[in-house]
Amino acid sequence: MPTLILVRHGRSTANTAGLLAGWTPGVALDERGAAQAAALPGRLKDLPLARIVTSPLQRCQETLAPLLAARPDVPVESDDRIGECDYGDWSGRKLAELTGEPLMEVVQQHPTAAAFPGGESMRQMQHRAAEAVREWNARVAREHGSDAVYLMCSHGDIIKSLVADALGLHLDLFQRISVEPCSITAIRYTRLRPFLVRLGDTGDFASLAPSEEPQGPDAPVGGGAGAP
Repeated sequence: MPTLILVRHGRSTANTAGLLAGWTPGVALDERGAAQAAALPGRLKDLPLARIVTSPLQRCQETLAPLLAARPDVPVESDDRIGECDYGDWSGRKLAELTGEPLMEVVQQHPTAAAFPGGESMRQMQHRAAEAVREWNARVAREHGSDAVYLMCSHGDIIKSLVADALGLHLDLFQRISVEPCSITAIRYTRLRPFLVRLGDTGDFASLAPSEEPQGPDAPVGGGAGAP
């Protein structure tokens, strides 16, 4: 089975504004996110990508633009199933405001019971994304061979849920996983089991340094803004 390269979109205007973007239209990369996207072709230069699959949302499209310009021969397709979680009525709201919502504790501690008002449940989010990966694995293997490498550009919670799926980790524990903007996660699929071979690799260790802002125990819903 193929190797899947998962790229989270670059830092967005919603990340820096502390908003839960979801499927809100018009969420673009900020200046740092654009720089992260510009560096992506160089980071991936040694990988023979057979295909690129992307979330339809603007921040993913902008993240891929430099890579697609550098690799014009690589076929690219959009797949709604790897689009961001549908946060429903929470979309576009400030994360600071949502912290006090009773549902937020469920999102943090018991995600399998979390369903966003007017949106989808976290179980539905993981299911659709994992189904997409399985279908794309089969298609890429059929069209390009079992050793092929392909790329998906998606979102923080989607990628975390796919990592949990690959590790056989219960969704209730997926908040323990962290993937920063424009980070690279790689999963090598085989007939018997997947192997997680990279997780949230940005090549930048600035986010590991002590932060001026106190770091709480909660996971950043939607993925967070990464290093300053």
